[in-house]
Amino acid sequence: MSELYPFLMVPVFDPRPWGTLDLSPIYPNHKFEEKIGESWLTGDHCIVANGPLAGQSLGELSRHYGRELVGGAAPDGNRFPLLLKFLFPHEKLSVQVHPDDECARRSGQPWGKTECWYVAHAQPGAQVGLGLRHGATCAQLEQAIQENRAEELLNWVAVHRGDLIYVAGGTVHTLGPGSVIVETQQQSDTTYRLYDYGRHRELHLKEGLAAVKQQPGSGKVVRPPSASPNGSRREQLVGAPYFVLEKFDLSESKSFAATDESGTRSVQVLVALEGCGVVEDHETEPVAFARGDAVVVPASTRNFDVRPQWNLEFIRAYVPGTPLPEPVTTLTSELAS
Repeated sequence: MSELYPFLMVPVFDPRPWGTLDLSPIYPNHKFEEKIGESWLTGDHCIVANGPLAGQSLGELSRHYGRELVGGAAPDGNRFPLLLKFLFPHEKLSVQVHPDDECARRSGQPWGKTECWYVAHAQPGAQVGLGLRHGATCAQLEQAIQENRAEELLNWVAVHRGDLIYVAGGTVHTLGPGSVIVETQQQSDTTYRLYDYGRHRELHLKEGLAAVKQQPGSGKVVRPPSASPNGSRREQLVGAPYFVLEKFDLSESKSFAATDESGTRSVQVLVALEGCGVVEDHETEPVAFARGDAVVVPASTRNFDVRPQWNLEFIRAYVPGTPLPEPVTTLTSELAS
């Protein structure tokens, strides 16, 4: 019998100059004295809150338990494959780019940083900057950075609650204020800052401009209709080479497996958006989680149930067992005026 069990994670609150003191849409009972930009849920340094392994980090546990924890679908058997966060932009983030796998390996890193954003909350007028405008070149971007007008070259896209934005490695991007984002990404924190509105933080122009791709395929994901069987609503948010995200609205218990259609096991990450519920694997103590919490279900937990307490809305993220194509996206349907 495995020593592993579903982990309730301790969120790590990361101060950022573009963040906010008010995280009440997700953490209504937390008070902060400095602006918080991110809440890390599954970083290597994030700590387990429950059970015999409480106090240990995901990085430590991944190195010790290997594929028993991360599963056969993970690219590295000793590294937790997915980093999930909440983002709380109150001001514009820096204009930045992350390398794709090929670019990252040229600089000695194991992989790049493709990510996606689920819009959990959005005020009217909320926008994201995503990719260079049609026809814009890296040389024009470099000149615009020097002239303090880099944001003029970006596609500015209006976002609404429930949108899923795919951000392929190599995409120049930023977030505007007025939204709360659930970010899922390859387990990497490599960010090249290209432009920062005069905040006097370090820029990474040489590395960043080398990482920029002209047409990376990023945009709003075109999704199939959701299904609502037996008191639950399931919606596939995105299927991509590095991650699969689904959203569930449950009013009764539902069973899950740690394998996908390929039969390959993957660690599962559950992030509660609204309500509360319990994760049960029938061999260990149940784990309660509520809005803002993440539960990591090890790949060795082959089957588990999620039981809502009244109602529960959550995201489920995992690594696909077989390679998936890039998702179908659009940038043209809702360009901000």
